[in-house]
Amino acid sequence: MQEFMQLISLHDALDDTEELSWQERALCAQTDPEAFFPEKGGSTREAKRVCVGCEVRSECLEYALENDERFGIWGGLSERERRKLKKRAV
Repeated sequence: MQEFMQLISLHDALDDTEELSWQERALCAQTDPEAFFPEKGGSTREAKRVCVGCEVRSECLEYALENDERFGIWGGLSERERRKLKKRAV
């Protein structure tokens, strides 16, 4: 039984790794992270410019929406823009 539980834990860990592998391909991983978490009232322009050309933009946005990320630019959207998107989806 213990071996079975260990296999389940390993499988879950692999699933988590596969789910987050998009982060390794994200353009933001190769740039200044501070651009994606600007101070209140700061510009989001630089971060959004990076997001436009990112191949995993949709995965990033989906992750942020599913995990209720409240700070930063995710999938090219600010927290306020993600809130509006969620309201429209309801």
